[in-house]
Amino acid sequence: MLPTMNRMESDKRIRLGVIGVGYLGRFHAQKYSAMEGVELAGVVDVDKKQADTVAEECSTQAFTDYHEIIDKVDAVSIVVPTIYHHEVASTCLKHGLDIMLEKPMTIDLLEADDLIKIARDKKLILQVGHLERFNPAVLAMLPLLNNPLFIEAHRISTFKNRGTDVDVILDLMIHDIDIILSIIDSPIKDIHTVGAPVITPLTDIANARIVFENGCTANITVSRISMDNMRRMRIFQPGKYLSVDFNKKEVMAIKLKQESTAAIPLPDISKHGFSDQDVLELELKEFIANVRNRTRPTVSGAEGRRALDVALRVIAQIKENQVKVAHLLDQGETFGFINGQ
Repeated sequence: MLPTMNRMESDKRIRLGVIGVGYLGRFHAQKYSAMEGVELAGVVDVDKKQADTVAEECSTQAFTDYHEIIDKVDAVSIVVPTIYHHEVASTCLKHGLDIMLEKPMTIDLLEADDLIKIARDKKLILQVGHLERFNPAVLAMLPLLNNPLFIEAHRISTFKNRGTDVDVILDLMIHDIDIILSIIDSPIKDIHTVGAPVITPLTDIANARIVFENGCTANITVSRISMDNMRRMRIFQPGKYLSVDFNKKEVMAIKLKQESTAAIPLPDISKHGFSDQDVLELELKEFIANVRNRTRPTVSGAEGRRALDVALRVIAQIKENQVKVAHLLDQGETFGFINGQ
């Protein structure tokens, strides 16, 4: 637990700011504006029209420079493009603000380590926005786990012209990497990958097979160029397997039971989850509780760095493999790369 700070007395409203109110940041602002005990003191976006629109929606002030809000808040959500995470987050931490930093944490481990050090030295909250950790399906899954042997994850989506400042590993796969690392208490032994750019200059579809020292293997497939949306994970363990549907926010547990009158074992299926819960609201409410009570986040800087480390290893290996098929990737025009490339 972090030391209690005077400005965070339990009966005091916490002054929040949201830096970056595009697609996701807008939702952050809306959730904070409706929370009890929270004052949304302002929203920031370099697009003045967007900042004004969200500020009007949430009955707060609009700014175009995040430096203008620093002295007006106790904590901030940072929802800017990843390349600006370190600059904005380090500035806010140095000014004594607790931060909720969207994933991926930073673009490299040096930047992540710097943020962790600043937060530790100043005894500040550094929470990383791995949203799926708060998915009711994940919360329902945790008590059902028992020595996972094999994990299979699929996270595929239709193409959206946002989030393309990073590749599909940092955009989508890092969610499953984070979840898997949180439930497998073992070092990684080996990683095998494949991936390719298809409609952007960065990797759009990828697969990673992660083998742990304890024998568990995780096979993760991601795509942001599919015709459908799917976010599922299957976990196989002794006597039972779990089917986790992140979209439906439920987990189905399947095991076989032997009925005395049956010739073969029959499946025993149970469903768990809370489909009516708002995942982002759960995450941001935890952030507010951490700010108020000085408690360690579920996904702190350390967990954010850990997921980033593995994601960057996956990216590096994919790039090495892509060199071997460079003659295919050189046909960029046939892929219809966006952004004029």
